[in-house]
Amino acid sequence: MPVDMDEDEDAARGRSKPRRFGDEPVRPWWRPRTTFGRVLLASGVVAVFSAFGVSAYALKSFLEHDSRFRIAGTSNIQATGLAQVSRADLLPVFGEDVGRNIFFVPLSERRKQLEQIPWVEHATVMRLLPDQIRISVTERKPIAFVRQGSQVGLVDNNGVVLTEPPAIMAQHHYSFPLVTGIDSRNPVASRRARMDVYQRMVAELDSNGQHLSDQVSEIDLSDPEDARVLMPEQGTDILAHFGEDHFLERYQRYKAHIGEWRQQYPKLAEVDLRYEQQVVLQMTGASTAAPGKLASIESNELAEPPKPEPGKPEAKTVESKPPEPKRLQSAKPVKAHAKPAANTRNAKSKTTPKKHPDPKHTATVRSKKPKPKPHPGSTTGQ
Repeated sequence: MPVDMDEDEDAARGRSKPRRFGDEPVRPWWRPRTTFGRVLLASGVVAVFSAFGVSAYALKSFLEHDSRFRIAGTSNIQATGLAQVSRADLLPVFGEDVGRNIFFVPLSERRKQLEQIPWVEHATVMRLLPDQIRISVTERKPIAFVRQGSQVGLVDNNGVVLTEPPAIMAQHHYSFPLVTGIDSRNPVASRRARMDVYQRMVAELDSNGQHLSDQVSEIDLSDPEDARVLMPEQGTDILAHFGEDHFLERYQRYKAHIGEWRQQYPKLAEVDLRYEQQVVLQMTGASTAAPGKLASIESNELAEPPKPEPGKPEAKTVESKPPEPKRLQSAKPVKAHAKPAANTRNAKSKTTPKKHPDPKHTATVRSKKPKPKPHPGSTTGQ
């Protein structure tokens, strides 16, 4: 038997009463049925928006003209984080804002202007009501000395050159290697790439806690793939080619053999350490047009001429033209452990005729090898 439910119970349960034939549909409140209702609703909407507009204009006019929101002077501009940068460096950026309403100071534009100051790496500019400007500065940190022409300054990790009076620089007692090959006129990306090589090199040399980078006097970063380091050695400087990686390994190899190399080659000027099992030595007096005396020292593990590391240029050996047999003077092989004062330095005079037009000469020294046949134009030792 069907159960009839009254209308009140349907309404309590959220059920809508079925619309009967002939009933008018229920209209929402924002769609009045009469013209008067529509006019009344439109008037109310206009009144509400007008009230909002008038309130906004009144608030804007109040903020613009109220003297409490004006920056009275430079004392209303506060700055934190200053060490190398002074207030005198910052205030010209806000010169036209003195006397201006604080709400009309373009904070983003002022931040960009502050970051154009060489010593400022990052800046934050804020409004402090009612009339204060707060500046927070993060300064650049120098990590090396840099030489540009005759001027010596500082440089940070991004290759940004920082100038500082010599007296102020002396007060900070900076202890950095001197870097060359960084030019402020070059693109920032190029300078940053060179400084990345410098930072990796210093980090590797100091990784064992011995601060080996303190023994480096100058680093030439003109070629980011070859860090050329000037190493002081008992009153003279040796230019060492460290490449772009394996800095600690090559430094240790250099220190382990530099005494032996200098004893054997008193006129040693450059040491190329970029090859895995070979070190190329350059003597004093080398030039592009007329290369000086070279010595290629190979380890006893080599069975064939060593190959450079991937991505490294091949080592070039400068050889002289073989002299004619009838004019060749006798030359005795020089042992690797013997003192080379008379034999190695005068190898050129023993193997090359005095009037030979080509001044190039190559000396190859192999350790623990069978005694090879002497090659014309070179001195070979065991």
